Amino acid sequence: MSTKNVVKVAAVQAAPVFLDLQGGVKKTVSLIQQAAQQGCDLIVFPETWLPGYPWFIWLNNTMTNMKYFNQYHENSLVAGSDEFNTIAQAAKDNNIYVSIGASERDHGSLYIAQFLFGSDGSLLSGRRKLKPTHQERTVFGDGDGSGIEVTETDIGRLGQLACWEHLQPLTKYAMYSMHEQIHCAAWPSFSSYTQAYALGWQLNNAASQLYAAEGQCFVVGACGLVSEEMIELLVETDEHKELIAVGGGHAVIYGPDGRPLVDKLPEDEEGLLIAELDLSEITIAKVFADPVGHYSRPDVTRLLLNRQAQTVTEEYDLEDGVEEIREPILAKS
Repeated sequence: MSTKNVVKVAAVQAAPVFLDLQGGVKKTVSLIQQAAQQGCDLIVFPETWLPGYPWFIWLNNTMTNMKYFNQYHENSLVAGSDEFNTIAQAAKDNNIYVSIGASERDHGSLYIAQFLFGSDGSLLSGRRKLKPTHQERTVFGDGDGSGIEVTETDIGRLGQLACWEHLQPLTKYAMYSMHEQIHCAAWPSFSSYTQAYALGWQLNNAASQLYAAEGQCFVVGACGLVSEEMIELLVETDEHKELIAVGGGHAVIYGPDGRPLVDKLPEDEEGLLIAELDLSEITIAKVFADPVGHYSRPDVTRLLLNRQAQTVTEEYDLEDGVEEIREPILAKS
């Protein structure tokens, strides 16, 4: 249960330290410190902030991209690792909640993950994107329903989704049904494939805005940048130059009526977008349209949600039947 009526939040708009986990964690800690120094209760980081979004998958064929895969794999974040624990400690040291996007490495597989750390450094939630989008499926595996959750904290009910999960109506409704108050939205950048309107900032900022209005919750939308260093590494042909550019930062924060709460930063500028959220505004928004309450019609339509963690093995013996189900690394304790 929230013990605060007004919560101060920060949405990160910055470029990752691309393909460098150690450098990325160092930058993460610095941004956490900056947010805490400005009195923030929560900081939200972009999609796959560690070790950066793999833009090479949109520029080349899969065979060409093999030259990046090993480095990307080795610099992805492992839950429970020293790097992971450094972020947890930074949350505790600065008394701040942290929602961070990462490429999570689980043995031989990678997942688009989000981790929510409490202000005491504890891991409150770890989730994996349900379905990687298009080219992302050449790198990342699927998540499962165990990651569709909202966590009760002393600053409100917090939830997380990544990128185009905000275009999945049923996934969104599942989150709304858990009475989310502050939504942590992780986005990569919007400077690639500018020819494709669906991949641009206008539509995807609108997706965050509509999420706020539909769910009557606050949306803290973090967004990555493409840096000059990333361009130097990734752009090798004239065709590449047409497909990706420096910038693309469009971090946003919206209120439960869909209203922007703070002006955006220039799209090529790093910084923290900071706003104060008055949770009492959610009550007013719900009066008009609560999609999982008085504005719902469960007699006509309802959602079937499977939140069971999916495992690849079950251990049992022939005499006693099922003995133990091996839980995935992010399963609830």
